[in-house]
Amino acid sequence: MSGKVQAFNKDFQYFKFCSYGFLKNLRFYEPFLVLFFLDNGLTFLEIGILYSIREIGRNLLEIPAGILSDAFGRKRTLIASFAFYTFSFIIYYFSDRYAGFVLAMVIYSLGDAFRTGTHKAMIFDYLSLRGWVGQKVYYYGHTRSWSQLGSATSALLAALFVFLTGSYRPVFLFSAIPCILDILLISSYPPVLNGSTKTFRKGTVMANLKQVLSDFYHSFRDRRMVKAIFHLSAFTGFYTGIRDYLQPVLEAMALSLPVLVLMETEKRTSVVIGGVYFIIYFITSFASRGSGVFANRFGTLTKPLNLTLLIGLLAGILCGLFYLMDYILLSVAFFLLIYMIENLRKPIGIAFVSENVNKNVLASVLSAESQAHSLLAALIAPLAGWFADLWGIGPALTAVSLILILFWPLFFLKASPAKQ
Repeated sequence: MSGKVQAFNKDFQYFKFCSYGFLKNLRFYEPFLVLFFLDNGLTFLEIGILYSIREIGRNLLEIPAGILSDAFGRKRTLIASFAFYTFSFIIYYFSDRYAGFVLAMVIYSLGDAFRTGTHKAMIFDYLSLRGWVGQKVYYYGHTRSWSQLGSATSALLAALFVFLTGSYRPVFLFSAIPCILDILLISSYPPVLNGSTKTFRKGTVMANLKQVLSDFYHSFRDRRMVKAIFHLSAFTGFYTGIRDYLQPVLEAMALSLPVLVLMETEKRTSVVIGGVYFIIYFITSFASRGSGVFANRFGTLTKPLNLTLLIGLLAGILCGLFYLMDYILLSVAFFLLIYMIENLRKPIGIAFVSENVNKNVLASVLSAESQAHSLLAALIAPLAGWFADLWGIGPALTAVSLILILFWPLFFLKASPAKQ
């Protein structure tokens, strides 16, 4: 972590990477997904089960998808991912039954499985080719900040769509448009970013798969790397499992505001959710961008990772307690802290993993990390939903956070100077 900071050029490919993240996060449905399900008569437990289906589907497909990415070409893998997303959004738009939502979640999980880890591996390959390996945290933090700006823009546009239509349903159809644009963008990436094992010729596919599997196996013989992967997945799994509970919290705040009393529920909620999510993602974009500066304040990458994990789980406890006491603004503020910490940690954690693994199987290893956090999220989402149905949202958030914080010592990373 020490040494002179080497600048990187913001060339044309840099802006393509940033545009990819911006378009990827134009998910207009995201700020209203839980409210959409509640509007269709689902309980919190049923919603949690849907989230669990999505995470388990991703979990089962992460490793095969990562291997396919390394063996068959990353560009084709990403294009397939966004095709699955588009199909999923169309099903959401036309469905009003639980079975339809289950099908949409399964197809969405296919898209997630094919996408996760693949684009990150492309970025790190590009940095290696350009001689900017030492700038992983800075470069990835910058590109990720554009993803958060995409989310901020998405929140405002989604709020506008809901306000104009008076319904949550159309946001799914609008969400398909950025997916199509990302397919066109990925198609323009240079062939070198496909990875070193991308041939489809007969007789070479199985050899490529065997080589990737072999490299993958040897990478995971390092116990320290396995622990690092589970450390990173702990907070991301927690974040994924509880983050959308912000939506009913914001709906409660919207319904309590006298200035919006003449509007319909959906329109009142869209105004508040659009504004708050815009602020959240705008701030988290700076958290991602500043992750390199933050990491450089510590001697090793393990220190900021350990610290932010603990603070994030404590924020979850306080978030639930303040909501329980009807201090909704304070609850929202600690939700904001949780979002910030996830985006501060992500570039640091990805850089930490990339420094300790063979770059030829980086997509597979990053997919394994995502698989671990998907499994944890699959456990947390229905558990939080069950707690919410029994006790309410506040106690559910506090209970889940307390359970995880008890395991914090097990996730603690020890510094290894040779690796840093």
